[in-house]
Amino acid sequence: MLPNMLGLGNRHSNGAAYRLRTGCSSLPVVCYTIAVKSMGTRADGARLERMKASPLWAGDRFQNVHPVLPNLRDPTVPMPSLKDFMCGGERRVPRGPLPSMSPLDAWAKKPQSGLRVTWLGHSTMLIEIDGVRILTDPVWGPRASPSALVGPKRFQPVPISLREMPPVDVVVVSHDHYDHLDYPTIRALAKTSVPFVTSLGVGAHLEYWGVQTERITELDWWESFTLPNTGVVLTAAPSQHFSGRGLKSRNSTLWSSLAIRSPRHSVFFSGDTGLTTEYRSIRERLGPFDVVMLEVGAFYPAWGDIHLGPDNALKAHAMLGGVFMPVHWGTFALAMHAWDQPAERLLELAPHTGAQLLMPLLGQPTEPAHAEIIKPWWREVENALVKPTPETDGEITLPTSVPWPLD
Repeated sequence: MLPNMLGLGNRHSNGAAYRLRTGCSSLPVVCYTIAVKSMGTRADGARLERMKASPLWAGDRFQNVHPVLPNLRDPTVPMPSLKDFMCGGERRVPRGPLPSMSPLDAWAKKPQSGLRVTWLGHSTMLIEIDGVRILTDPVWGPRASPSALVGPKRFQPVPISLREMPPVDVVVVSHDHYDHLDYPTIRALAKTSVPFVTSLGVGAHLEYWGVQTERITELDWWESFTLPNTGVVLTAAPSQHFSGRGLKSRNSTLWSSLAIRSPRHSVFFSGDTGLTTEYRSIRERLGPFDVVMLEVGAFYPAWGDIHLGPDNALKAHAMLGGVFMPVHWGTFALAMHAWDQPAERLLELAPHTGAQLLMPLLGQPTEPAHAEIIKPWWREVENALVKPTPETDGEITLPTSVPWPLD
């Protein structure tokens, strides 16, 4: 993340050290090394030509085509400074580890309904749909950053190690931001034979990190891929967001939501997005859905057009239908709100909208058809006696302005 703010590009051959100072007097000075390869690479050749043929391509980059709805972004709210982001806000991380469970025993048994979902943190989900396992936006790394030392740090571990994961049939990557496309995780998955389905241009990163070309399928909006011998169809759909792993690569790859349909079930996964009336078209063309997974964290009024937050997620759900499972929270502090604000706000608002929420424990395999009454399990951590000391790996002097948001 930090290299994005400092204007580093993508084409470097060696790691580079940078000294920064946050202005937080409690932090020591440290140099850190950016793993430049983790920033990925740009598309070229036939891949780039296909991207340029997309109706979403505008000269030299992709663009959102749906008009921003009124009042999504509050122009009176300034962007937070990097000092605010690193030192400000209250309760942006929990007092201790969140409750979680190992899903291994449950995964060993087939879901009775044929559809089961397991939240592994942030936007990483294992979706089991009629015998097919689909892993979304897999992130097992410690930071949403190209650096191992600086950048948004995971405050909640994944409830199962990547090595313990059962074989999956396909990996889905919605877009190339660091909290959705994780270099160490992809490097590990590259050593397997699992295929990838992703948005236009993201395949360049995957190939650069060792995934064979024949294992990668890149989709434009409304394009579909049928997983061989399964009857499961994955379709890329619109989202209102952006992309990039460095300042010079902003919007150089596409961002998408995803619909997954089998002969018996249908799932919607939002990726990252702001509110758009395109959700009506998605439901008409790809629905109805048994469960919709919508992002609810990392919202801030100054960038309210490209993240939903809980309020707008409920409005999106009203257009999409289905059981509502919130994702993109409880793992990284990517905005200024309290870590549990998305969950608490949903509990407050959902009874007034009629939305059926599905909020299982981290690592708890759950069948949407058998959804239970929500127990606010995340509140348990607030009973911890000791508030953690913020872990800081370096004191950094900040630039006066930085591009927001981070994801």
